[in-house]
Amino acid sequence: MEQTLTAYKNYLLKEKNYSLHTATAYVNDVASFFDFYNAEDLSGAEVDFKQIDYSAVRAWMSFLSSEGMVNKTINRKISSLKSFFKYLYVSKQVDEYLFIVHKSLRNEKTIQVPFSEKEIEALHLELFPENFEGKRDRLILELLYSLGIRRAELIGLKTDDVDFGNNTLKVTGKRNKQRIIPLVDPVVELIKGYLIVRNKRFGNLKDVLILTNSGNILNETFVYRLINNYFRGVTSKVKKSPHMLRHTFATHMLNNGADLNSIKELLGHSSLASTQVYVHSSLSELKNVYKNAHPRFRKDEE
Repeated sequence: MEQTLTAYKNYLLKEKNYSLHTATAYVNDVASFFDFYNAEDLSGAEVDFKQIDYSAVRAWMSFLSSEGMVNKTINRKISSLKSFFKYLYVSKQVDEYLFIVHKSLRNEKTIQVPFSEKEIEALHLELFPENFEGKRDRLILELLYSLGIRRAELIGLKTDDVDFGNNTLKVTGKRNKQRIIPLVDPVVELIKGYLIVRNKRFGNLKDVLILTNSGNILNETFVYRLINNYFRGVTSKVKKSPHMLRHTFATHMLNNGADLNSIKELLGHSSLASTQVYVHSSLSELKNVYKNAHPRFRKDEE
């Protein structure tokens, strides 16, 4: 079993070009299914993939639901399992694809409320200390909000990704897809100011752009806690995460006149459908535009 999971992980990394983080998450989901499957099968025999039927998947889904997992989380775990059994089928380790009749659970529709422009302004970014930590934290906040990049994309930035000649940033997204994002002058100046104190502290030999206080690469927990800590003082919203800044970027762009296709390119979405979710949080702004622009409403005010 362990050998099969290792081979599957290598397949995800080399053949599918998944990131190490994504491949590890997939393997962990698959391993958790087999932990459940082995607990249900008391024979103690080695797992025979050909003997597993869809009823085992349904039983696992019921178990996950009983543990309080929402449908979205269950669907993500099942997606990992589908990928694994597709790998087994393609590599001829099973004779039939297990998920032909599978239907995903219906996701609960939730509208995430982004940070308001007032909440962003309340951070008082201009008051951050001029030392390494202050310049780094401010840069992290600005890159997440001003560019809408993902947390993993922020962590993976290299110093060579910044092109000061063209004022652009190369971002490596999901499945190693790269995109070029233009940088406005204030962000360029922030990066330059940060690099001065960074190189003074650690030298310019490290290729990773943003470092911890000890000179190591950032991790996802570090970035999450940083965002959560800074926004705790300016908002009462429950969700204060790096992804909320990406969500806020898209919403504020849309509210201020950017078209969906432009936002799609900046976010690195593969389809417009992924970008359209941000329209929901902009409905109040759209209502105001509609009220101010439509002749029916303007006649009522005259």
